[in-house]
Amino acid sequence: MVLDLNVIQIILILIIAFIAGMEGILDQFHFHQPIIACTLIGLVTGQLVPALILGGTLQLIALGWANIGAAVAPDAALASVASAIILVLSGQGEAGVSSAIAIAVPLAVAGLLLTIIVRTITTGIVHIMDSAAEEGNIRKIEMWQMIAVSLQGLRIAIPAGLILAIGAGPVRGLLEAMPSWLTDGLAIGGGMVVAVGYAMVINMMATREVWPFFAIGFVLATVSEITLIGLGVIGLSLALIYIALSKKGDSGGGNGGNFGDPLGDIIDNY
Repeated sequence: MVLDLNVIQIILILIIAFIAGMEGILDQFHFHQPIIACTLIGLVTGQLVPALILGGTLQLIALGWANIGAAVAPDAALASVASAIILVLSGQGEAGVSSAIAIAVPLAVAGLLLTIIVRTITTGIVHIMDSAAEEGNIRKIEMWQMIAVSLQGLRIAIPAGLILAIGAGPVRGLLEAMPSWLTDGLAIGGGMVVAVGYAMVINMMATREVWPFFAIGFVLATVSEITLIGLGVIGLSLALIYIALSKKGDSGGGNGGNFGDPLGDIIDNY
């Protein structure tokens, strides 16, 4: 059964897609996160429960997606919006969640191409804003800033509109028709860039104070029995221990030794 949407529902979906695209850059209200984007689309289409299940499952997958250094993460916003729309249009309800999840991952990788295109365009916009700054034209700077952010919204809204126009079936067929060399190449290239980004961050953090924490986290991450929640609790506990030891160092006065907050000294040096 294919679900038909009315005009109001289509408009609301496009608005959600536009906001999710902008939030992928702004990160203020996190509308690009799967649990929020999918839930909102499910809410406006009357498919709240299936969309909520889809969003929660995708959120667990997207926990490891992050822009770090030069690394550009897979597009969680496009994956969330597009897979939720396909799930709703299919009319399968909770039975179609697994198929939507399978589609979401290649959509996220394909979204990297759109991200690269938009960021290339916004690079030119930055130069225009530099010229406006030299002229002292604040209004022009604000206008181009809004245009650049709107491009990020259109990056998700346009694909969402195309999916709504042509239906879920052709989109699924198009993704399945993508050659393996293209999808594998995007995945390998994205992985290499992520490795470079992590290396840049680790290089910035390479100090005697933080290396022990990195080593502990690296070893714990290899233990398959520890869940992400468990790792988070361990990380929070280590942070609290570190803060407690730093405060004890502050109370030591001027009797010599390593007093104060070493993390604060690191930040001051940078």
